Amino acid sequence: MVEQKQIPMAVSRIPGPRPAPTDTMMTPKEVLGILRRHVWLITILTVAGFMMGGVSWYLLRKYAPKYTAETLIRVLSPITRDPMTIGGGEVGKDIQFSARVSIAALIKQQGALQKLIERDKVQQTMWFKRFGEIKDKRMVRAIKELQNNFSATPQKDADSIVVSMTCSDKTEAAIILNEMVDLFLAQQRSTKKDEVAERLARIEEQRLRVQKDMDLAEKSLEDVRARYNISDLEESAFEHTFERKLNDLELEENTYLLQIKQVQANIRTLEKQAMGPINEQIQHAIETDPVMTMLAQQLAIQESYLAGRLTKFGENHKVVREAQELINRTKQEREMRRAQIAEQLRQSNLLNAKDQLVVLQSTLEDLERRREEAAAKKKDLDSARVQYKQRKAIRDERKQMVDSIKEQIEKLRIVREDPETPKVQFVGYAPEPLQMSSPKAKAFFPAGTAMGFMFGIGLAFLIELLNDLVRTPRDVGKYLHIPLLAVIPHADEDEQVEGVDLCHVVRQAPYSIISESYRRFRTNLKLSSSAESLKVLLVSSGLTGEGKTSVAVNLAATFIAEDKKVLLIDVNFRRPTFHAIFPRAQAHDTAAEKSDFELSNLLMGHCGYQDVIRPSGIPGLDVIDTGPLPLNPAELLDGPRMEGLIKQQRENYDHIIIDGPPLLLVSDSKILARFTNGLILVFNAGITRRGTAQRTIRELREINATIVGCVLLGVKAMKGGYFREQFESYRQYQQVLVAHSV
Repeated sequence: MVEQKQIPMAVSRIPGPRPAPTDTMMTPKEVLGILRRHVWLITILTVAGFMMGGVSWYLLRKYAPKYTAETLIRVLSPITRDPMTIGGGEVGKDIQFSARVSIAALIKQQGALQKLIERDKVQQTMWFKRFGEIKDKRMVRAIKELQNNFSATPQKDADSIVVSMTCSDKTEAAIILNEMVDLFLAQQRSTKKDEVAERLARIEEQRLRVQKDMDLAEKSLEDVRARYNISDLEESAFEHTFERKLNDLELEENTYLLQIKQVQANIRTLEKQAMGPINEQIQHAIETDPVMTMLAQQLAIQESYLAGRLTKFGENHKVVREAQELINRTKQEREMRRAQIAEQLRQSNLLNAKDQLVVLQSTLEDLERRREEAAAKKKDLDSARVQYKQRKAIRDERKQMVDSIKEQIEKLRIVREDPETPKVQFVGYAPEPLQMSSPKAKAFFPAGTAMGFMFGIGLAFLIELLNDLVRTPRDVGKYLHIPLLAVIPHADEDEQVEGVDLCHVVRQAPYSIISESYRRFRTNLKLSSSAESLKVLLVSSGLTGEGKTSVAVNLAATFIAEDKKVLLIDVNFRRPTFHAIFPRAQAHDTAAEKSDFELSNLLMGHCGYQDVIRPSGIPGLDVIDTGPLPLNPAELLDGPRMEGLIKQQRENYDHIIIDGPPLLLVSDSKILARFTNGLILVFNAGITRRGTAQRTIRELREINATIVGCVLLGVKAMKGGYFREQFESYRQYQQVLVAHSV
């Protein structure tokens, strides 16, 4: 016996080339394709929008016209100008615009609208009466209507606010708007004046408090003067009397101190002179003494007399001796007088110096007493001045505050009377509008056209987005993420398959686009895997009617065209198809009867492996029919006979293709996946939904089935799509090829 090869178990990986990552964003060409496919829908809705815009404009113009009354309110600079100065600083445009925005918001406040509704002229209008008789509901409806139709728009480059009112009556629109202008301007004037008056009252109270503090500070200055009994406490460039007196006494005291020191030095000198030689001063006093002068004269006379007598009488004469004695006595008297005068002068000078010292010391003591008194007064003066200065600073500060407050009061009084204080000015009443503000043809016709066009585009994209079929290769790459092996066109796209059985299209219409697509499928399949991995293939789908049998049969036909021997096995017990696709030949011999056995007979053990194989009528292709539906098909397929059939026939055929039942309906295909080299999924572009395809792939991956790839069947060429161009190009190419072959 020939050794049978072991069939490898399926693994979780997906063999073959992995699909290229697909961008989830729509390309411009895809967007254009969607628009081309739904161009008539967009065109119809655009025309309908244009017509609806015109009809709406006509009906609104006839039955619900709108008139808009407008006027301006001028907004002044938000910065409060100093009334005491001429001119003022420039205010930034952004600040001014912010002020206009704030005032516009004040105009549209609910409170302002409510006060407007309460005015008699407004309540007498038909606009107000149409809101009913119930007060609360009428007020709510009127306010809501005003919020929708009354507007206050600040101008960006001008100093005004555009105020407008829209209603069905042009007269009432002007009345309501003018009432709001009067109400708002009066309210602003009253509010601003009340604010200024309130500020004046607060500042006046502050002035009284500061004035009281200033009076107390002034009284404290008088208390300082009275306490120290000094009237002149102001600081000035001139010295105070006390300061000047103290300075004079200090100078006089210093003078006396110097004199005392000098006298004391003289006393010490005189004491030394009293015991020492006679100095020139005393000598001068002696020489000028009258007695000494007289004695000097007598001595001179006596000496002259003596000289005369000596000449006459000689030295020993009595007269000479008497004269000599007289001269001696005169000299002695002179010396005594000289000593007496010297002693008297020295003692007198010493005594006078001592007396002078006593007098100076007595005077110095009196000066010190008077200086201490002056210093005490100077100290009191300094203390008084410190206290006076502190209280004066407080008094001056309060006085300055009072002056500043008085200035503010004067400014506020001027501001209160200033017509620019409310920051808004009346420009003029709104006139009755001459033209209708709504509806406008130039708005309704383009708007209706644009809305119809946009609705058409939106509906076109919505239709595309709500279509969850797997229709294009991009859907396979974007949502399924498995290799796409073939794209089989829909039969309506190929004129050459008209009247041809789609299960035999490869054989019966070899030059058709569909046949070429199946051949491309075979080529892609061979290039994606090795020859051994294509030995046993299972073709299945998620649900019924997706065309898996056509794919299996035509794939077998492409292999046969390469002189391969193929075995087709139909395991769809619930909906068998091979008996119709490959009808049995009429035979009466024993061999023909023997070939009546089918797959279910084999699985139940009624026949051998070769007994179930029958020729299809196509050279190189044999088939195995399903046979009667057993009670337990899943259990029979999972048994050893099915596995043995595949193992045995691997040696006899180049390819074994199994047409399996739907994966999501029965578990038969999942069981068969264990015995195959790979599984090919078939998705029908006309019926297979993305969720169904994703669930099919997910369940196969959960059992680690080897998914070779998928086939997208029944693809229709769409406007703006790639396949229309491809189909047209193939037809032209095929026509040239057929012409050359003929």
